[in-house]
Amino acid sequence: MKSLFTPFYTLFVWLLHIVATPFLWFYSHKKKYTQSIPARFFLQNNPKLEKDGIWFHACSFGEIKALAPLIDALPKDKLRITTTTQTGYEEALKYSEQSRYLPFESLLSSWMTPQKVLVVMEAEFWYLLFTLAQKRGAKTLLINARMSERSYPKYLKYKWFYKKIFAHIDSIYAQTKEDKERLENLGASDVKVLGNIKFFSIAKPTEKLEKPDGLMVCAASTHKGEESLILEAFKALKDKQPTARLIVAPRHPERFAEVHRVLGYYSDLQQWSYRKYSSGRSIKADVTLIDSLGELINLYAISDIVVLGGAFVPVGGHNAAEAAQFGSKIISGEHYFNQKDIFAGIEGITIAKEGELTELLQYPKLLSPTKIINHTDITPILLEIKEASL
Repeated sequence: MKSLFTPFYTLFVWLLHIVATPFLWFYSHKKKYTQSIPARFFLQNNPKLEKDGIWFHACSFGEIKALAPLIDALPKDKLRITTTTQTGYEEALKYSEQSRYLPFESLLSSWMTPQKVLVVMEAEFWYLLFTLAQKRGAKTLLINARMSERSYPKYLKYKWFYKKIFAHIDSIYAQTKEDKERLENLGASDVKVLGNIKFFSIAKPTEKLEKPDGLMVCAASTHKGEESLILEAFKALKDKQPTARLIVAPRHPERFAEVHRVLGYYSDLQQWSYRKYSSGRSIKADVTLIDSLGELINLYAISDIVVLGGAFVPVGGHNAAEAAQFGSKIISGEHYFNQKDIFAGIEGITIAKEGELTELLQYPKLLSPTKIINHTDITPILLEIKEASL
C-alpha cells in the first residue's frame, strides 16, 4: 500500500488543481498574482530548469535574500532557483537567470528536471517536490527549518503525512532545539541545530541617506490594520515632539495604493506634510510612504525607532535583525510567533501589548537600543551542498 501513496497523492492534487482552476483564473487578474498564478498553475512563461544544478527553493523575497551567502559561495552556472511570489522571483533573478516560479505539485512530474542537490528553505513542505527530486537523483536538504509553537498542533494532526515527506529529506538543519524536537516528533531524522541563517546574511545599506532633523520613526513591513494603529501612536508622539517624522514601508507592494490613501487622508486631517518616496526620494515630510522595494535597509540606518510590522496583527512578525544591526530602538507587537528565534537572538526589543503602542512611542528615551547576540555559521550546509554537487 505504501508504494501506492505517490500515485494516489498525485491524482488527488490533479483533482484539486482542476477544481481550483476557475478560482485561479479569477485571482490571476489581480495585480499581485498576474505573473505567479499563470506561471505556477499553467506553466506560462515558466520553462524547465537546466539539468544537474544546485536547486534552491524559497517561498518569498525575504527567504531568497537570506540565501545570498550560500548562493554567492557556489558556481553561478550551477545555480537554479525557484520561488512562489512575484517579489521573490524578481529577487531570485538578481542571482541567476535560471530562476523560475515553482509549479504546483500536479505539474512537477512533467516539469522537474534531474538536479544534483535540492535545498529548500524553512517550512516549504511539498511532498512531491522532495519525493520527485530525490527519485531523480538529487540530495535533498531542508535548511533553516522551523516549526512554530502555534503551528505545531496543526501539523501533529497530520503526522502520518509529514512523516512521508520527511522520509524523502536527506538532511535537515533546524533553527532551534525546540524546532528539532517538533520536527523529529513529526517523523524527521538527521536533524541538526544550526541557528537561524538570517543572522548570517543580514543585508547592508546600498546607499547612505541624509537624516533629516527630528526623531525618525520607521514603520516597517506593515500589514493591513497596522498603519492606523501606528498613525494614532505617532500623533501622540508628534504632539510632544513636533519635529518627529514617520516613514511607512508596507510589506506588500500591492498595498501601496491603499496605504497611500490612508496616509494621505490622515495627514490632511492632522495638517501634516505628506509625500510618496518615489516622488523625489525625499523623507523630509512629516509622513512619507516608501512605495518602492529595496529601500528599507537604507532607512533603518538612519531611523531612531523602528515599529516592526506583522506582529500587531496575527501575521507572525518579521525579521528584526536588519534594524538591530544599527542598534535601533525596536517596538514589536505580540504576534511574532514566526520570528521567536530571531527575537531571542536580539537584546532590547520592546514588545507592545494590545493598546500599548501609543504610550511606548511617546517616551522614546525609555526604549532600549537593540543588539544582536546570536550568530550562525553556514559552513556545514555549504560543505554538504558542495560534496553532493560534485
